[in-house]
Amino acid sequence: MNDYEHDIDLQRFTVGIDLALEAKEMVESGGKGPIPGVLSEVIEDDGITITRLDIVDEQGSQLMGKMIGHYVTFEVPELRKQDTGLQDRVATKLAQEFETFLERIGIGKTANVLIVGLGNWNVTPDALGPIVVENTLVTRHFFELMPDQVAPGYRNVSAIAPGVLGITGIESSDVVQGIVERAKPDVIIAIDALASKALERVNTTIQIADTGIHPGSGIGNKRKGLTKELLGVPVIAIGVPTVVYASTIVNNTIDLMRNHVKDQNGNTDHIFGLINQMEENDRLQLVREALGPLGHDLLVTPKEIDQFIEDIANIVASGLNAALHDAVDKTNVSAYTH
Repeated sequence: MNDYEHDIDLQRFTVGIDLALEAKEMVESGGKGPIPGVLSEVIEDDGITITRLDIVDEQGSQLMGKMIGHYVTFEVPELRKQDTGLQDRVATKLAQEFETFLERIGIGKTANVLIVGLGNWNVTPDALGPIVVENTLVTRHFFELMPDQVAPGYRNVSAIAPGVLGITGIESSDVVQGIVERAKPDVIIAIDALASKALERVNTTIQIADTGIHPGSGIGNKRKGLTKELLGVPVIAIGVPTVVYASTIVNNTIDLMRNHVKDQNGNTDHIFGLINQMEENDRLQLVREALGPLGHDLLVTPKEIDQFIEDIANIVASGLNAALHDAVDKTNVSAYTH
């Protein structure tokens, strides 16, 4: 028997835990050591933290509430300061890491790529995907119409922002499936906005995963996703948390209050009672149940979201352009794409 055998199944808490790194932190919060079936590596590089996380078997998948696969997470808290030099460094690191990621999962330099920007361009926190598509270097039309004039160092890349069900009346997965049948890409890169359980990760974190993507999963929607099983080609997901749940903010506030009281007199039991003895998972669930009479949880995004979303979308688009096309310098990427 291992220490994690009787832990709470994180499948109960998948809403609002889009980041594999956060799922790992929740499982490890009990202080029981490494998670069976999960390998991780952390790299620090002058304000940029890169975490490579591999879920290698079903035990790790069950404990984490995430699919077996490779996950890479960039954490850059200082992105909020809108430092263009830092943005360029993040785009450069993203390009280099993503190129390595493609090689690791067997995607060659000649593979045809379809970039799918998921989300609603009319709702700023959900507009990440469409903005990335807008700034993507697409070349498929050149390969189709004038292949002999395409310079070396460019690959066949196409891009689409399929919209959302509420606007088009068509599931995003159905739109993409139709395009795949006609365009026949070798790999799909899907970009989507995510939800985080930590305010400090909103608009400062980028996750790459080879497990596909489920449109709307960050806000609790359960619909057809974009996966290799459905589309017949590998699907790489790139996500950025742009919102956080109100229940998460309440839960974090409880932690801050407990720490403050503890610093003052060392005893928090007389104020927080049973809540003081609860595990974080159980306390978060209790907060969500308390908000239940509202009929829904609330999603919160920073008031500076308009500029944040443009900046992070430019970083992602610039990194992708450099990673996918050898003709673009991967050692000095500019995040300014306009």
